[in-house]
Amino acid sequence: MQVLSRRSFGKETLGSLLTFSLLETCFTRDAFGEEIKPIAAKWLARVNQMSVDLRGEKIKQTDWQDQVEQLSSQIELAEMLKFLDFEKLTADIPFRDKGERALRAKFPEVEGLPTRLVFGHQVFALKEGRSVVPHGHDNMATSFLILQGDFHGRHFDRLEDEPEHMIIKPTIDRAFAPGEFSTISDHRDNVHWFTATTEKAFIFNIHVLNVDPSVKKNGRVYIDPQGEKLADGRIRAARLNAREAWNKYG
Repeated sequence: MQVLSRRSFGKETLGSLLTFSLLETCFTRDAFGEEIKPIAAKWLARVNQMSVDLRGEKIKQTDWQDQVEQLSSQIELAEMLKFLDFEKLTADIPFRDKGERALRAKFPEVEGLPTRLVFGHQVFALKEGRSVVPHGHDNMATSFLILQGDFHGRHFDRLEDEPEHMIIKPTIDRAFAPGEFSTISDHRDNVHWFTATTEKAFIFNIHVLNVDPSVKKNGRVYIDPQGEKLADGRIRAARLNAREAWNKYG
């Protein structure tokens, strides 16, 4: 794949789902001037079409992960935070005692931007020691970008489903710093768990639900990754409800 220069990045990544969603969040707090919104709207319209293609299986989920990760590696986070006006976006955040606080953006009505978008987005705000608790996903494609602060991030492949358990295997276990990222799909690194290791920490999340519209279920599946150790590094992880997961790991 061609490697983009920093100068060409802004021109060549108009199809970047991650970058567009960052711009989308800016609309929440009016971070952009009026002259910028129509341009961002056109970018977001293209993101929406990419999401439609993903749901229509014109793009494979693992290909989507690869493309988002490649684009994420080219992001100049300092520049993106300036575009985002991050301090204004995150001012006076009431952090939760358990788990993450989700900050949701709402788009203004802008010419060229569809009123019904296929992809979703949110910024997760966490204080030190709090987690986006361990969970897998059904029928979803998701990306995390660390905006500020540090995290301990863990991913697992979802190998097999049982009525009360999920068989998983660790794939990623490391520190994540600002500008770093990870992705999830039904086919790779399906389970993740991120714990804030600094006083305040923020993640930008994008998600495409109902990747396969013919599959009725979608959403999170909470688990306990500290389960029975099996052969070859596998783990039999008990399924949890949301309250149980937040009480133990939030």
